[in-house]
Amino acid sequence: MAATAREVALKCLIAGDKQGAWSDGFLRNSIRQTGLDRRDAGLCARISYGVIQNRMLLDWHLGQHCSVPVEKLEPGVRNSLRMGIYQMLFMDRIPVHAAVNESVELGRRYSRNPRSPGLINAVLRGFERTVREGTPQPQELSIRYSHPEWLVKGFSRILPKVEVEALLAAHNAQIPTQAQVNPLKTDREALLPQLEESGVTAHPHLWMEGCLELENTGDLETLPAFREGLLYIQDAAAKMAVLAAGPKPGMKVLDACAAPGGKSFAAAAIMENQGEIISCDLHPHKMKLIEAGAARLGIKCLSTQVMDARKFEPQWEKAFDLVMADVPCSGLGVIRKKPEIRYRDPRPLEGLPAIQKDILSNVSRYVRPGGVLLYSTCTLLKRENEDVAWEFLASHKDYSLEPFVLPGPVGETDGMITLWPHRHGTDGFFIAKLRRNA
Repeated sequence: MAATAREVALKCLIAGDKQGAWSDGFLRNSIRQTGLDRRDAGLCARISYGVIQNRMLLDWHLGQHCSVPVEKLEPGVRNSLRMGIYQMLFMDRIPVHAAVNESVELGRRYSRNPRSPGLINAVLRGFERTVREGTPQPQELSIRYSHPEWLVKGFSRILPKVEVEALLAAHNAQIPTQAQVNPLKTDREALLPQLEESGVTAHPHLWMEGCLELENTGDLETLPAFREGLLYIQDAAAKMAVLAAGPKPGMKVLDACAAPGGKSFAAAAIMENQGEIISCDLHPHKMKLIEAGAARLGIKCLSTQVMDARKFEPQWEKAFDLVMADVPCSGLGVIRKKPEIRYRDPRPLEGLPAIQKDILSNVSRYVRPGGVLLYSTCTLLKRENEDVAWEFLASHKDYSLEPFVLPGPVGETDGMITLWPHRHGTDGFFIAKLRRNA
């Protein structure tokens, strides 16, 4: 029997519990392997992402109705229950009986205990009565929005309380996929009808030129417009980092931490395929991904090289007009796309600023006098963002902060900006533009 949307979602959640699998990669591969159509793929993604986004809240509700502690349940039973409660709480169009019956059946198939279907049925029926009577909500922001307490406290040190709640809510929102039109092959007016013919709902971004918001995409890699290289997937925030850097045709550019290649692709498009871009990463297998993406998009000015961004390459000293350093970070700005990031152990994150400082200091030597060094991250923590940039400027007197202007709600900056999901409608992102004095 072919796998259903809910069964694929359950497998994704079990893999996350057991193996720490990333939901986006596991889902993409599973949807492709099982051949789910666009509608079922959308349902599968909605349920699996929704359960991960709201896991702490769902477990809180489970604790009110289940006599067995959540952590003691088998992964298949635990996640069948989470899926049932999620559908009743957040998916009004799904009948309650469908949410209950499907969860019971999945529990029957993914549990070794013959009592599990009865347990799932009893818990979900009990929760159904609670929903009819008015579902109680936990008072703690951490539980209500399923963010560990350390993360809520971290955001509270940066934002006013009312904004903290808005940020947490934004992290749990359903968002469209953002794609950039590839101007080397097409334009927005030609691409929109083609996407509609493929059954994709596409709208121009409100303020980012050349950006589209896509829904009902199914498996993106099978989409004709994607295969033909007419677009590439990139959030408006990452595109704005490249706009801030200011690449121009004919420049020599180094993308020091390039994988999966989005900023290199955006720079090549802005440079009209004229000049030279060297895209580097520490991991050799990622070079093939960048090369395949460049070939698909028709980019001719890009080459790849394996490089440790912390180790000096003498031949590159003062050789580049622009160096982009989108450094390894905690990733807390992309929680809305990779919701499981919020549940990771925070202790390893403490060592990231040291790595970021090493990379920034090293690649700064590759910028020619008068050139630009772009420092960016996809996180929201000050210690990985402003603190790193200011420490660099204090110890590198040949660099200075350079103001830049970005589209939409950002506008003029003093040379550093943090983009916030709840303020700007983008991924969380930090950008600093540093000019090397001539």
